[in-house]
Amino acid sequence: MTEENAIIYAIKINGDGSGTKLVGEDISKLIRAEDLAWVHFDATHPGTRPWLEQELQYLDPIIIDALLADETRPRIVEFPEGVLLILRGVNLNENASPEDMVSIRLWIDEHRIISLRRRKLKAVVDIREQLEQGKGPKNSADFLVSLSSRLFERMEPVFTELDERTDDIEESILEEPDLEERSEIINIRKQAIMFRRYIVPQRDVLMHLRTTELAWLDTSHKRRIQESYDRVTRYIEDLDMIRERAQVVKDELQNMLADRLNKNMYVLSVIAAIFLPLGFLTGLLGINVGGIPGADNSMSFLIFCGILTAIVVFQIWLFKKMKWF
Repeated sequence: MTEENAIIYAIKINGDGSGTKLVGEDISKLIRAEDLAWVHFDATHPGTRPWLEQELQYLDPIIIDALLADETRPRIVEFPEGVLLILRGVNLNENASPEDMVSIRLWIDEHRIISLRRRKLKAVVDIREQLEQGKGPKNSADFLVSLSSRLFERMEPVFTELDERTDDIEESILEEPDLEERSEIINIRKQAIMFRRYIVPQRDVLMHLRTTELAWLDTSHKRRIQESYDRVTRYIEDLDMIRERAQVVKDELQNMLADRLNKNMYVLSVIAAIFLPLGFLTGLLGINVGGIPGADNSMSFLIFCGILTAIVVFQIWLFKKMKWF
């Protein structure tokens, strides 16, 4: 069936940390039963919507539209029978930019978990592998907590690398400022801004989950959500710091380059000031008219060079006395 091809995988969560793979009609049967089932869909497949509308008729059409929306932002909508969640994780796919964060759309209630993705998300793969090893979530609340935890654990190496890049660019600028480093600074700031754009709403999602009254989400799960909330708060603070440091580094680079330019212009100005009277004298004596002093004296050129040298020495002494250099 076309609908079955839309399913990436379906797993029965056995309640002891293990999962049983489901295929064919077993998926439809279990999704209506009291046993917990997790079905993971490809949101881009044309058979996904028909399957959801046929097998999950109790879901509000608004929920299905939200699960299949082209553009999403992290959010949570609580319903009497369950919760709609949209989260994002860093893009760790090959040849992808981490800041191009991947969305995961979820409908979770006590007996079923429906998830949809448009691109592969490694945090979801982690949970599937845990179930295969018998170390996965035991119920819906465990699944929700594990997913959020894995999403944020996967972010930490990326943010650590971003922080190290900021350190490296700071050190490089202090040692030898280079105009070409501006592009790297701009890229760091851009990444920090894009990460923050999606992580701040996810902190709000966790804040909501901490206070929710869902019967299947108990106190122990809320404590674990609190840990994820604290971690995300730290991430946001780190991103704010990285963004501000990148701006400070950019300003410092501009100041150092401006100082270098001003110093070069100052040296050129001093050189021009030294050679200004020399140029005037040589120009004055270089005109082709009669009456040029020393024209008939063979020693005039050497005497004139000596005068010019004396003028240069006097100018250097005068500039130093005036503290021009």
